[in-house]
Amino acid sequence: MNGPSLQPPEFDRYAGEYDAALARGISVSGENKDYFAKGRVDWLARCLAQLGEHPRQVLDYGCGTGSATPFLNDSFNVPALAGVDLSAQSIEIARRTYGSEQAKFLRLDDYKPEGRMDLAFCNGVFHHIPPAGRAQAVATILQSLKPGGLFAFWENNPWNPGTRYVMSRIPFDRDAITLSVIEAKRMLRAGGFEILRADFLFVFPRPLGWFRRFEPLLSGLPFGAQYQILCRKH
Repeated sequence: MNGPSLQPPEFDRYAGEYDAALARGISVSGENKDYFAKGRVDWLARCLAQLGEHPRQVLDYGCGTGSATPFLNDSFNVPALAGVDLSAQSIEIARRTYGSEQAKFLRLDDYKPEGRMDLAFCNGVFHHIPPAGRAQAVATILQSLKPGGLFAFWENNPWNPGTRYVMSRIPFDRDAITLSVIEAKRMLRAGGFEILRADFLFVFPRPLGWFRRFEPLLSGLPFGAQYQILCRKH
């Protein structure tokens, strides 16, 4: 379920085996990382369609090894996608695997926000950023977006016992500092964003897959393993 961190030494160490460690952690759900990655982007696409939004330039903040790239491309077919992360090793893997004329990957230290992005996306990043550094991360994303640009903020739901169990199984998540949807909304508002909606996803594990058809009806309740806050730059 989780996305990569912005802690470079730790994630440089895990970059080569990130997928394997994540797979071991989420195996209790009966799914692999692509199920969750596709689910997040599909839900975001549904939300953007309801708003009549068609992003042309996308920022993947904390992109790690770039595994969200094919799903963002499939859903939005954007002409320009930028992935940024503090982990140099992760960025190298992303460049080799997904780099193209359309998709560029940069170390965060080399990235200059220019207020051009239509959409910023991040998944499972902020629980790895020390609380004292989160406002700066929000500011970087805000500065990257054009006026009225959208930010899809995905995080693990600490109110879900299954989420806490999965995180305990993943070496780079065990000591992470989670944030609830209430804390995340407060942080985003303070950073200059207008909250449009909050949704909880991934309620049922694969053995209960028949019930997944009802998950959209439950998205307003804090049951899901992850949540999305969709917000807009003022």
